[in-house]
Amino acid sequence: MTVSLPAISVIIPAWGAAHLVGEALASLQAQDLTDWEAIVVDDGAPDDVAGAVAPFAAVDPRIRFLATPHGGVSAARNHAIAAARAPLIALLDGDDVYREGYLATMAAAIGADPTLGLVTCDAVFTGQLAREGRRFSEYLPQAEEPTLDAVIARRSNIFIACLVRREALAAVGGFDETLASSEDLDLWIRILETGWRAAIVARPLVTYRRRPGSLSSATLRLRRDTQRMYEVAAVRLAGRPEAETAAAMATRMRDEAAWVEGENLVIAGDVANGMDVLRDAHAERRSPRWRTMMRVFGALPVIARPVLAWRRRREEAEI
Repeated sequence: MTVSLPAISVIIPAWGAAHLVGEALASLQAQDLTDWEAIVVDDGAPDDVAGAVAPFAAVDPRIRFLATPHGGVSAARNHAIAAARAPLIALLDGDDVYREGYLATMAAAIGADPTLGLVTCDAVFTGQLAREGRRFSEYLPQAEEPTLDAVIARRSNIFIACLVRREALAAVGGFDETLASSEDLDLWIRILETGWRAAIVARPLVTYRRRPGSLSSATLRLRRDTQRMYEVAAVRLAGRPEAETAAAMATRMRDEAAWVEGENLVIAGDVANGMDVLRDAHAERRSPRWRTMMRVFGALPVIARPVLAWRRRREEAEI
């Protein structure tokens, strides 16, 4: 007997998103393209993801639940991809929502060009006051063709809710499970390195939820992980022109991590050491405002802590 395979496997990691994953699944069920399967993976979640998925799986055989030990989002995605059956892999985080036409539009885009290894789209923010209703591309540009160099340099940005060919994922071994963050950027870079191309559908086809978290710790960890990822990419790309771009981005991420570290020290009361870290990382290059602040802090170090503490509170209030 011939088994009919789905056209698209939708991978939904849902750690900590039991209260939201129903919205993600409902948005998938509302798609015009119906030839799909969904694999929800909870990755040892502390909340009841299985209970949230059960009502959907009970009435829709296209939806499956996969329980795995907690190993991080990359391991969760890789486990689900290994269990998937379709030649195209769609990514949907458990707290995000597909908008009307996502699957049909993305499938048509990747199907139109066999050289495309992945297709991404624009998205609309929700859950973050300062960005509510704004588009992903307003903050992370998508206008330029996503070549390898453009993606490394972040001149062209690939949103996580991609449609990816299984063979492109298999060629690079999926997500790097050693990365705690920037695992998606690392994957896009490695896929493009192998010769696959990427494309961007310039339409907001996903609602992208930003949930509250610790801004300072998350930002510092992200910068350090991204720095290491770029350093590895520069070595891997040795002899290719993109290696120089990767090395430059590693330096940039090192400086940006130091900016956050310096701010943390100043806010914690270690103003002298914090200012030294900021100077060594050339914080004055961040913007004209920062050039002014660094001059003022040099003349009046006593105001550095209250000013940076106020900025941090304002940033965290906007999440």
